[in-house]
Amino acid sequence: MLFHYALIDDLITQEEFERRVEEKIEECGDLLDEPTAAMLVVDALGRQHVKIRDLSGKSSLFCFFAKVLEKTEPKEFDRKDGEKGWVATLLVGDETGTTRIVLWDEKAGAVLEIQTGDVLEIIGRHPGKSAREIYALALRKATCEITCASTAGRNGTTLSPERIDIDVILIGIDAPRTFTRRDGTNGEMTECVIGDAEGTARLVVWAPDLLRNIPLGATIHIAGAKPDHRSSGRAYSVDDTSMVSLSNVSANVPFTALASVSGTGFFSVRGEVKTVQEPWSFTSRDGRVSWVRNIRIGDGGDILNVVLWGERALVPVHPGDVVEIYHAESKPGRFGGFEIGVGRGSVIRFPHEESRTITFAGTIIPGNGGTFIDNGTERYLIEGEFPAGCEMCITGMLCGSRIIPEISEPVEKSAEQVTNRLADFAAKLESRAPP
Repeated sequence: MLFHYALIDDLITQEEFERRVEEKIEECGDLLDEPTAAMLVVDALGRQHVKIRDLSGKSSLFCFFAKVLEKTEPKEFDRKDGEKGWVATLLVGDETGTTRIVLWDEKAGAVLEIQTGDVLEIIGRHPGKSAREIYALALRKATCEITCASTAGRNGTTLSPERIDIDVILIGIDAPRTFTRRDGTNGEMTECVIGDAEGTARLVVWAPDLLRNIPLGATIHIAGAKPDHRSSGRAYSVDDTSMVSLSNVSANVPFTALASVSGTGFFSVRGEVKTVQEPWSFTSRDGRVSWVRNIRIGDGGDILNVVLWGERALVPVHPGDVVEIYHAESKPGRFGGFEIGVGRGSVIRFPHEESRTITFAGTIIPGNGGTFIDNGTERYLIEGEFPAGCEMCITGMLCGSRIIPEISEPVEKSAEQVTNRLADFAAKLESRAPP
């Protein structure tokens, strides 16, 4: 009974909970055992069992059933105050996904009595603001059956720190970003979206040269990918100890039916654009100007709301366009139902739009529609952050009217080139002047 009381101890006293459990047993003519009656009382107070995909909700406590896929042995560590502590971790799953359960101190010893394949009833909470793992407050073995969507060891769903090899499709690549190492030197990294028959995943590349000359849409073999267990959704990272090469293994990323997008998680969908709102700007918390746009896509009679963020909001999109969206996060919509957000870490693609490699040099010009690169004759929308007014040579993928950079280098112009450019500009102005 104390197990279930932990789920609602912020709502009623233990004495009141025990009284309600006894009343529930009496109402049913002693046909209920104590655990079942306790569950009914908890349910009546609004604390129902949830699925793993719903563990990212706003509730402070969660109760759910899950099957043990993998476990670690209790490990001793030193706390900051000098005291000893113990920690152990379980990887658990149900038909909607997997999550990590962290057990601290005396609860860590419970893993010695838990076997892979056991089904547990778990009460837990998120650590701080993180929704990527659950700290167990109470757990016990349950008798129900659970079929898992994933099993330990598949596609990086494992507690093992060892690197693995994967064959995936390279779906999207963000522009490289600089970072500062611990020794004070600078390096480059980029984020990608990859996918296989199990869905999509995030890939952090700490050595962008690993992807040099590999086109989008190619199937690649990654040797030495490190699973990121703390990331939301599937995620991996690679560095200069990893290897990336083209693969002959066939891989297809499944799409989720629009009507099946629910709860929270990452989804890939395909549909026809039904309505488009104009993008509007806002100031982010760090003081930068960004963009947001709402569109609706449909498939048959099903409609899904899509929110485009940042540079994705500036991608030209029109009613009637067919779009493919990969690795977009779902959440409850403001007006009911669910919506998906497409920002950094997601990909929006137009399957009928031609893509080709391009090398283009020009001036970076900020505009109302985003950031552009202009050579005086042609202009393209460019993804990524570049200083306004600088001259850049960009090599990347041209998709419609936008360039997704892969390599960017500053261009130094001679005084003669600048003079000629100004003369051309002055001539254009003079030709447009009224007589």
